[in-house]
Amino acid sequence: MVLALVRRRPKQLAIAALIVVLAIVPFLGNAYYTSVLIIIGINAMVAVGLCLLMGYTGQVSLGHAAFYGLGAYISAVLSRTYHVNPWLAMLAAVVATTAFAFAVGFPIFRLRGNYLAMATLGLGIILWILFREVDSITGGPSGLSGVPYLSIAGFNFSSDFRFYYLVWGFCIAIMVISESIVASRMGRAMRAVHGSESAAQSLGVNAAVVKVKVLALSAAYAAVAGSLFTYYLTFVSPQPFDFLFSVQLVVMAVVGGLASIWGAVFGAGAIRVLSEVLHPFGELDVVVFGLLLMVVMILTPQGLVRGIADLWHRFVSVRLAPTR
Repeated sequence: MVLALVRRRPKQLAIAALIVVLAIVPFLGNAYYTSVLIIIGINAMVAVGLCLLMGYTGQVSLGHAAFYGLGAYISAVLSRTYHVNPWLAMLAAVVATTAFAFAVGFPIFRLRGNYLAMATLGLGIILWILFREVDSITGGPSGLSGVPYLSIAGFNFSSDFRFYYLVWGFCIAIMVISESIVASRMGRAMRAVHGSESAAQSLGVNAAVVKVKVLALSAAYAAVAGSLFTYYLTFVSPQPFDFLFSVQLVVMAVVGGLASIWGAVFGAGAIRVLSEVLHPFGELDVVVFGLLLMVVMILTPQGLVRGIADLWHRFVSVRLAPTR
């Protein structure tokens, strides 16, 4: 009976198991695990946006850390320097980052293939340099400290325990919204653009507008994640938003499965744990991420989550097969 239920509703059961695990972890009393899961939740939000952009719409982005950093810095500067309410600063960061993505999206998406990848890479590098050099606003390489905590009616999210549930509440909401978008008319337009822009346009789909809308949505997700990252650390500096993090985000999306919204959580978790393991080895993580990306693309091009799911379905089918 259990195997039959798993076969009929594998995704629903996996999501339910994920929510149960996430609810239990903070009560285990290990602050380190809680902090790691907070970062995984933040990274998963950005990875979900990349899945929509790369997996469903077929557009490459090697500079998504720029939107992540833009959200973080706008929130930090407004709330710390100009004493704007952190929630309003976060909203302003999302709106400004989304508007910026709209502005750069139309010229960038005139490019294709390797040229598009290089353009997004260049965008990420330009913004990272600005984060470092405009020290009168961003604090330069030293960053900005003293960013206030998020709070609601005097309830401060000043501990890992409190912030954990805030982050995962945002993360699950973003994944649910994304699943709804994928199942909507917009989602069908995204898949049509991914399959063939010419065929999509012949059916009345404005490919340019669809691509820019998805870029703006993914930038909004990144801005939310960047804002939460800043309010969690109460500090922001350019280092977390460099090219390496953009590469890590792509690897997260690929490992989880580019066409899997919930797989982004698995990808973010796998890469974060791998980063923790490789931290003592310095720059070796760049090599490992590249090798991991190659292995996944060769063996399971649809992502590890889909590969594991396929293996599980085969196992369940064998167990449920009638015996003679």
